[in-house]
Parts: sequence; C-alpha cells; structure tokens
Amino acid sequence: MTVRAAELLMAVILALSSLYLMWKSAELPIGWIEGEGPGGGAWPFWLALIMLISCVITIVRWFKGATPESRSTEEYMNTLTLQINAVTVGSLFLMLFAIQFIGMYFSMMLFMLFYLRIVGRHTWTLTLSVGIGMPIFLFFFFEAVLKIIMPKGYAEPLFIPLYKIIF
Repeated sequence: MTVRAAELLMAVILALSSLYLMWKSAELPIGWIEGEGPGGGAWPFWLALIMLISCVITIVRWFKGATPESRSTEEYMNTLTLQINAVTVGSLFLMLFAIQFIGMYFSMMLFMLFYLRIVGRHTWTLTLSVGIGMPIFLFFFFEAVLKIIMPKGYAEPLFIPLYKIIF
C-alpha cells in the first residue's frame, strides 16, 4: 500500500468512526449541565466532531494533491516504521494496564517519560517538563475544572490533600 492510498483509507475509516461516535455519544447529554459540568456525552461528541472535520479536510486535500503525502507513491510501512509502531502500541497497552494499579496520572507520566526520552530521544529538560507537567495540568483540568474524576488506583491517598484544596 502506498502512502497516498493509506492516507485516504485512514481518513475515510476515521470519518466513519467519528460519525458513529457522535451518534452513540448523543444518546447522553452533550451540553453543559448546570452545577455538574459537561454531560456524559459531551467530550466524546465534540471530539468526534473535531475528528470528523479533520478527516473531511484531509480528504479534500487528498483529492487536490495538496500535501506531499497525498502525492506520495512510496511504501507506507517499512521495517523501521513497524518497529516504532510496535513499541508505541506496546507501551500504550502497558500504560492502560497500569492505570488500574497506579492510576491515570502516574501511568500517563511514566508513558510520557519513556516515550519522550527513549523513543523520541528528547532532552531531559523537555522530557521532565512535559512528562511531569502534562499530568499535573490534566489533573487540575479534569478534577477541578470539569469535575471529572479519573481513576487513581493505589495512588488515591496521594491526591487527598489536593482534593481538600479543590473541593
């Protein structure tokens, strides 16, 4: 499969997935519920809509040949690409598995530290700032702003002092 064919195929598959996710998530409230925060279907619906818009833009640009990928006849997956994808998928599965034990935020932190430093070969400064800063930002965003409690596993007691500040 060429890069050109793969780009169109993925855009179509993701567009269809977006439509399905929008349809299913609309079974729940997709707006803001006063005193509670976003409805249960809000995040899936609006993110799926953004994904659908991105797919439509990708498909239009593909037909116009506006990007190097939309004109490329190169092989889509070579050995190096397969190796990087295998490492990515494997580490994501490990992160998802670890959520039940150490929670969302620590799992995300370990994944980002590994991925940025080992796979991406970024500097320690960037790795530590993003790997630690992003989970902290997302904690306050989800827990304090949106009032969406994420799983914390056995690390839950570490968050109790923060709950006293937030709530």
